[in-house]
Amino acid sequence: MKFVKAHACGNDFLVVDAPCTVAQAVTLCQRHTSIGADGVEVLAKTDSRSGSIQLINADGSIAEISGNGTRCVAAWIAHTTHAAPGDVIHLETDAGSRACTVVAANSPHFQMASAMGIPTVRHAMVMLPQGLTVEGYVVNTGNPHFVVFADDDEFEVHGLDWRTVGKAICFHPDFPAQTNVEFVRIVDTNTIHIRIYERGVGPTTSSGTGTCAGAVASITSGRAASPLKIVAEGGEQFVTWSGEGAEITLTGPAEIICTGEVFLG
Repeated sequence: MKFVKAHACGNDFLVVDAPCTVAQAVTLCQRHTSIGADGVEVLAKTDSRSGSIQLINADGSIAEISGNGTRCVAAWIAHTTHAAPGDVIHLETDAGSRACTVVAANSPHFQMASAMGIPTVRHAMVMLPQGLTVEGYVVNTGNPHFVVFADDDEFEVHGLDWRTVGKAICFHPDFPAQTNVEFVRIVDTNTIHIRIYERGVGPTTSSGTGTCAGAVASITSGRAASPLKIVAEGGEQFVTWSGEGAEITLTGPAEIICTGEVFLG
């Protein structure tokens, strides 16, 4: 099977334009015995700068969308079509249509501004098994998120490591289809730092939809304002969002790492 590997702030994906089963995707994502990735984007081109994609996570689950994965696919299409700043790549996802505009192109490095849809957000509480209540925001940015605000540099919640809390919330009965979890620390009005526990992956260096969710929760709660710089372990992304009923714009990098052919037994 031929593949492309790309990443957005360390969140890495394989792009394949041939039929790919869930079992094959899980095999491809293994980091020690195959290529390794957080997920596989299965691309079906409709013309030179548009197509449809389906995301299979590393654990074999099907996700509605990945903001970073969508941007990686758009970067690959931009690379193959020699796209220039201002050109737009249209991709249909299981969360709806997404338009990715090339901001800067120095192949294999790209900067993309993606229209990420209109989010929904509500305040919520989650009770952990330890009897601890975690306050946060349920946000949908095409896929589900729970955003928690933390005050310290380690992103601890009730003295617990964010990875532990993230896993507990991800698999909580309140979220029967599981949820992505973001931990946000406010730096200033226009800057936040985040950590991400991704559904189907676990702790990850970046997430496009998670970046959007963290921004939406921060702006909705009055803790920050648009435009907003969001810094994850893998790097910076930028969100503009004018509030309820408006579409999010997510801007960030994507880099093509390699292309190749993998043997599937």
